[in-house]
Amino acid sequence: MTEKLFIRLTSALLLLCFTGTSHSEETHREAPQCTITPLNNSQPLNLQQFKGKVVYVDFWASWCGPCAKSFPFMNDLDRDLKDQGLQVIGVNLDENIDEAKQFLDKLPASFITAVDTEQQCAKNFDVKAMPSSYLIDRKGVIRHVHLGFRPGEAEEFRILVEQLLAEKPVTP
Repeated sequence: MTEKLFIRLTSALLLLCFTGTSHSEETHREAPQCTITPLNNSQPLNLQQFKGKVVYVDFWASWCGPCAKSFPFMNDLDRDLKDQGLQVIGVNLDENIDEAKQFLDKLPASFITAVDTEQQCAKNFDVKAMPSSYLIDRKGVIRHVHLGFRPGEAEEFRILVEQLLAEKPVTP
């Protein structure tokens, strides 16, 4: 094997390790406690208040190109699946909230957008990439983690969302 081929294969394997859907120790654990502040200046939200819904939590930043590409996908999910019990939440990690607001002026979100200025929520989720998406089932358990965003993967991730929505809802 040539050195050039070895480098390409190693790079490809590393890319696979840091992007895509994860089924590692990050999944099948309870979603961490997390309080975020909506960008519309409403009361802080705790992710635990959404138990009983399927929650798509996406950590994003204004400087992230793939994040910009993911917003139309999340808007579509919110529009198409909200009535079936999906809650989409975009958590911004910019240090300057004005940058997040400028981003949203260009790419409006139909879903909840919030800030995590102290990045405690991101630490609790162990965010490793931008964007990082966590799909949480109705019981509050992280079932899928997705790092990055490539439009070709959107349909696969939508199927995962729909599968969780089809699971029997939690009864009180």
